[in-house]
Amino acid sequence: MAGRVAVVGTGLMGFAIAHSLLSSGHLVTVWNRTRLRAEPLEAEGAELAASAGEAVQEASVVITMLPDAESTAQVMADALTKFRPGAVWVQLGTVGMSGIQDLAAMAAAAGVAFVDAPVSGSREPAQAGELLILASGPASIRAEVQPVFDAVGRTTIWAGEGAGPATALKLVVNDWLINLLGCLGKALAGTLGVDPKRFLEAISGGPLAAPIAQTKAVLMVDQNFPPSFPLHLAEKDAELVLQAAQEHGVDLPITVAVTALLARARSLGHGEEDVAAIYAAMAPA
Repeated sequence: MAGRVAVVGTGLMGFAIAHSLLSSGHLVTVWNRTRLRAEPLEAEGAELAASAGEAVQEASVVITMLPDAESTAQVMADALTKFRPGAVWVQLGTVGMSGIQDLAAMAAAAGVAFVDAPVSGSREPAQAGELLILASGPASIRAEVQPVFDAVGRTTIWAGEGAGPATALKLVVNDWLINLLGCLGKALAGTLGVDPKRFLEAISGGPLAAPIAQTKAVLMVDQNFPPSFPLHLAEKDAELVLQAAQEHGVDLPITVAVTALLARARSLGHGEEDVAAIYAAMAPA
């Protein structure tokens, strides 16, 4: 087991990850910009830090789980000066290709080992320790961070040695997911007058029955969207995909269309709800 783990950022996903670490017997220190959101973890045995710098001081592994590269860089600018010798920074959030390079450069300038490890999964698998971890980083420190990954994930895929390969893989995975949900929403929105329940019956039990589609379809049909993967974060990820595609000279017309639908659903007031609320941008009046 790794030594003390610091979790910097205890929003929807960070909170669930800290919970999994505590359930696995790890010593955990937590910090969040809104302290109230971290306080329930204290009752589970976590130490609550007054600042990100204080959170990282005794940690062997420091996890960041913040919404984007800018907020992560802002929080870590001071905290990096407080790392103990040999501590590892594990970046679990999805921050895009340019963002991950900026954060890796910050770590290198501070002499801190860095692992690019965005996670695939939502709040429920995070709380159950069932995330898919897509990681890239130095082979020399993998054994040190693996116990942490084992506590929060069911599978770890090492995609490469440096920062970037894991983030690229995560963007492709999220692009697939977001496009799938966009197409699902359209299929359930009464296309050609088809009853949504008949559509779901038609794809059940066969090769078209993606489990995630079945789960999100229930939310769409009921038009009830408790947040598991908030729509505004899905929109952010879609924009990161498009930015990376542009940098590589690749056209993604489906992603462009789905990103517009996410923006429309957000404008209708669904930004804090689950990504399944993309259905609201297509639902019949």
